[in-house]
Amino acid sequence: MDVHGTVAEGFEPVRDAFVRNFQALGERGAAVAVYRDGVKAVDLWAGAKYVDGADGSAPWQRDTAQVVRSATKGVAAAVLLLLHQRGELDLDAPVGHYWPEFKAQGKEKVLVRHVLNHRAGLPVLDRPLTPQEAADPQRAAEAVAAQAPVWEPGTDHGYHALTYGWLVDELVRRVTGRGSGEWIADEIAGPLGLDLWVGLPDAQAHRVGRVARVDGPEPAGVLRARPKRAVTEAYADPDSLTRRAFAAITPFPDQNDPAFRAAALPAANGIATAEGLARFYASLIGPVDGVRLLDAATVGLARAEESAGPDRVLVVGTRFGLGYMLHGSASPFLAPGSFGHPGRGGSLGFADPETGIAFGYVTNGFRRTVTADPRAQALVRAVRSALGG
Repeated sequence: MDVHGTVAEGFEPVRDAFVRNFQALGERGAAVAVYRDGVKAVDLWAGAKYVDGADGSAPWQRDTAQVVRSATKGVAAAVLLLLHQRGELDLDAPVGHYWPEFKAQGKEKVLVRHVLNHRAGLPVLDRPLTPQEAADPQRAAEAVAAQAPVWEPGTDHGYHALTYGWLVDELVRRVTGRGSGEWIADEIAGPLGLDLWVGLPDAQAHRVGRVARVDGPEPAGVLRARPKRAVTEAYADPDSLTRRAFAAITPFPDQNDPAFRAAALPAANGIATAEGLARFYASLIGPVDGVRLLDAATVGLARAEESAGPDRVLVVGTRFGLGYMLHGSASPFLAPGSFGHPGRGGSLGFADPETGIAFGYVTNGFRRTVTADPRAQALVRAVRSALGG
């Protein structure tokens, strides 16, 4: 197994775990990066990059990027938190204050913070959008504004798998005049030099590897939310909030379609390198080459528990701060104070302020896992081991 890149002294367990993922967990092509106190400690990549428009594959390169699905939500959350930090957005204001059309169907009391903590009551669309409609910001915003809540906003929580992105995007447009993808490029990725996009530019398309579905064995003791009968039934029932939330775009686009990659869907189609994802999270909790995104007070908002308990969409218990999943059985990160976001299929990004760790993992091997992929978890455990935990 040819593994490329570097690990700082003491972080050798991460390299060992990365190799084992290929040997035992069906990994095909992947990368992992870890920052500690704003300095890169791990930068590894290996395996194959599946190439668009060609049979077979090419070697994964240091700058190979992948679709990271819901790991995009953590980046999108930072936009609203930064606007709040700059005094441009009030988290306790009604969404309708910025977006008057949103007040329809009894949504006058939905607050901006309800968007971030998944308490808005809008995880589904009664009429799902086509992929073409979903990529049209105006059409998507109109659909969300016309939707009635499925529970009283603020009273319960449930994962807004796809609608989260349209809610965030339209708020950003109303406050700044720019879409969230453009705002991320200008205000986050640009200043930090991140290989990270929500809306892939044509000039970067050659760097993105194709996604392929894989299945593989899972080792004993992996920290993950164990499947339960209720979860299985929820995913099988076309009328459940679970199925309907993930079907808000029907059919869901092919992740390898250039049109999907080029759209700006801040809940579902961010594209990043592992290094870009880790560097982003490092900048949330401290300076990276002189650039820090969130101040300490805003980090406190991001990781203060806002929602906890049985999730009306994911069914299992989940914990959310403002825009971020928090450490728990459904989303195990490094430590109790960690915050971040996984992506369906395997990707993961998070930060842990107490240890100064920021973590990014991307893969082209798409698995069915929603929140706690065994490959990512093996790497997280290795980071914990490297820290003496």
